[in-house]
Amino acid sequence: MKKVLKMLMLLIAATMLFVSCGKKEKPAATESGEKNVVIKLSTKFVQDEQTAKSLVRVAEKIKERSNGNIEIQVYAGGQLPIGKDSMEQVVSGANWISVDGLNFLGDYVPDFNAINGPMLYKSFDEYLAMTQSDLVKKLKDKADEKGIKVLSLDYLFGFRSMLTDKVVKTPADLKGLKIRVPNSQLYMYTLDAMGANATPLPFTEVYSGIQQGVVDGLEGSLMTIYGTKIYEVRKNVSLTLS
Repeated sequence: MKKVLKMLMLLIAATMLFVSCGKKEKPAATESGEKNVVIKLSTKFVQDEQTAKSLVRVAEKIKERSNGNIEIQVYAGGQLPIGKDSMEQVVSGANWISVDGLNFLGDYVPDFNAINGPMLYKSFDEYLAMTQSDLVKKLKDKADEKGIKVLSLDYLFGFRSMLTDKVVKTPADLKGLKIRVPNSQLYMYTLDAMGANATPLPFTEVYSGIQQGVVDGLEGSLMTIYGTKIYEVRKNVSLTLS
């Protein structure tokens, strides 16, 4: 299994991945006696988004370079549990990779929230420098103790912004608005502090939730807003640099 992890670490980049090698599932042996490893990869990104396309390509390359002994099954668009539920699969020891935000890791190693807080970075380079620090290395070790293997922290798909009908220029403009956030304490505390009514909602339900008035808008990256076409139901984007 260490060889599997090593290969994954070498091949997977450009997204944050958590993996815990299953302790309960035994790999099936091939005719040559080698072990087959099947790992489910869950992500909220829909199939048309570049992140999901890249993950599919990575899975193909890993299968090719391992001579078919490592198969990563990519489930995009929330087909399998995502977010908090996905991380629970990792921690439980399933053969599972979760591609999601640092905030869900912060639910298990709280100090991770300190490097993923809002308004901390002005550029991707600043964030990437932090991920290489001794502080983050120690946090990875703490995650490892909980059965979470952090393969990459290069979760770069754009700064998060607000998508609403109302023009938002200051936090005061958020007062009374129900803003969709992931089911994470960090996001809920942040939006509440800015004056909004933070409303956790599964990402797969955001489009219909906005249409039906469950929420007034959401915070997310421009790539996600574009890739999921949520801009069809809300027109104003406020760049928050969070």
